[in-house]
Amino acid sequence: MPEFILDIGDPESGKTFHLKVDGDRAVSLIGKRIGQEVSGDEIGLPGYVFKITGGSDKNGFPLLPTLAGSIKKRILLSAPPGFRPRRRGERRAKTVRGGMISEETRQINMKVIKRGEMSLEEMLSAPSVEEQGG
Repeated sequence: MPEFILDIGDPESGKTFHLKVDGDRAVSLIGKRIGQEVSGDEIGLPGYVFKITGGSDKNGFPLLPTLAGSIKKRILLSAPPGFRPRRRGERRAKTVRGGMISEETRQINMKVIKRGEMSLEEMLSAPSVEEQGG
């Protein structure tokens, strides 16, 4: 069963929220690509819409939106993500993973596109049904 850590950026407040998802919520994210919009209902945050902006796999390799599928590949990079050049014209071979979310993905970066009724801070600080033991 896949398990993801969602890093949700809120451009309005400037805060980032961390949310761990697994089970059916995690399965609903498999197959999505960087740049796609995701309904908050799928991950337990009703009323919100998020945009996938990036992520990394279980070994720490970044997801590259221009690489098809979810394969891991060593390619020549000259710009982020995956490589930050220090000098003009610098290029380097780096290992990256394709921009599609798979079971190998560990972290998914998202940003808020549309807000719900409750703030993210309120929703994520309130104890969930699972934490209450019911």
